[in-house]
Amino acid sequence: MWKQHINASNQNQIIELLSNLKESARLIAGGTDLILEIERGIRPGVDCLIDISRVQGLDDIYIGDDALLHIGPMVTHNQIIVNHLARKYAMPLVEACWQVGSPQIRNRATVAGNLITASPANDTITPLMALQTKIGLRSTAGTRYIELKDFYTGVRKSVIEPDEMLVDIAIKPLTEIQKGAFYKYGLRNSQAISVVNACVIITREGENILDATITMGAVAPTIIHASASEEYLKDKQLKDETIKKAAELAAQESRPIDDIRASAGFRKYLVELCVSKSLIAIRDQSAEKPVPENPVLLDNGTKAERLNADTEDIQTIINGKSYQFMNSRGKTLLQLIREDAGLTGSKEGCAEGECGACTVFLDGKAVMSCLVPAGRAHHASIITIEGLAKGSQLNAVQLGFIEKGAVQCGYCTPGMIMSATKLLEEKEKPGKDDIVQALAGNLCRCTGYYQIIEAVESAIKR
Repeated sequence: MWKQHINASNQNQIIELLSNLKESARLIAGGTDLILEIERGIRPGVDCLIDISRVQGLDDIYIGDDALLHIGPMVTHNQIIVNHLARKYAMPLVEACWQVGSPQIRNRATVAGNLITASPANDTITPLMALQTKIGLRSTAGTRYIELKDFYTGVRKSVIEPDEMLVDIAIKPLTEIQKGAFYKYGLRNSQAISVVNACVIITREGENILDATITMGAVAPTIIHASASEEYLKDKQLKDETIKKAAELAAQESRPIDDIRASAGFRKYLVELCVSKSLIAIRDQSAEKPVPENPVLLDNGTKAERLNADTEDIQTIINGKSYQFMNSRGKTLLQLIREDAGLTGSKEGCAEGECGACTVFLDGKAVMSCLVPAGRAHHASIITIEGLAKGSQLNAVQLGFIEKGAVQCGYCTPGMIMSATKLLEEKEKPGKDDIVQALAGNLCRCTGYYQIIEAVESAIKR
């Protein structure tokens, strides 16, 4: 594990640290990929984490003087989902962000981090490639911009240098005569890595197609274009037979492999499915997996404190009580809470952000604490399951779980209650779809979820 965690205070400090530490340091924003990569040995030799999550000005989304849509390196997937500029000019990216992980993951995971991880199965790379994105990489030598299509060299490989920081994601906005769609096939509705995904952007004058862009993920070492299909669609209309032929051509251009999630043959079939679904969505101006107008975020909008300095110890507030920890920087937040603070209500179910049993509130956001470095707790406010009751008085969700018998083995229960409690903070009268969205990152192997949903509905009535 890492030996040092630095809470960065400004961008100049970050660049200087990267220049000095190079391969031994990694930037961490959300950490939902990086923590696992370090633990599994995919990123060996990383001794220092440079935490950029509380640096001012890194989470902006704006249209620049160059008429491009700019996304900062700390912009999370949930921020994209609700941003009006992203919804207006880059809806395929919004659709991809909505299908990433779960609310807890999307509260931490950044779009920049998704790009840097460089997995061909990462959802946001596919639409960003289709949107003719370029990225800004900064080092002590200055800032260089590179087309996203030239950024990747292989699976989890890119041209970024050890002393560079991704500082800007610049997207060419969709025009009024362009429509786009993203479609993903995963093994479940939430918390699923793409087996195959595709993004389609069509430029039309009336019904006639002027231009087409089709990008595909998880079918080659990097995101690829379906060039023959793109060419075929020009000067045609989106009729059923045209869509079928375009999808077949895209499948022929894919180069998938056999792995634990799917065979190469099945992936080729899925390419046809994803491309045809995307084309149909554009033609019919609909979406099979629409992004809600008012999605559940599990975030009360609290802004994290900006740090001006860093210390070796961790000073934090947990459930309203002040704590100070020494020599805890190499741990995760979950380990800090359980081992150092002695608060064992939060559970470790998977240690990889899949089950939600470790859900806590970090500066107002529900997060998976197993994927947060302990150093992020410095000058932060944390709420765990132990902090929900007021003395002996349980909160409405806890009472609902008792009333409806929504507990069997109980291991998932703390995380379930945390997510449901944050939902009730966020929305006064959430519906059943909201409840399902809120609990999408929490897995239960016992109850089948019916009584859990009933418990949350009971809490709403209270």
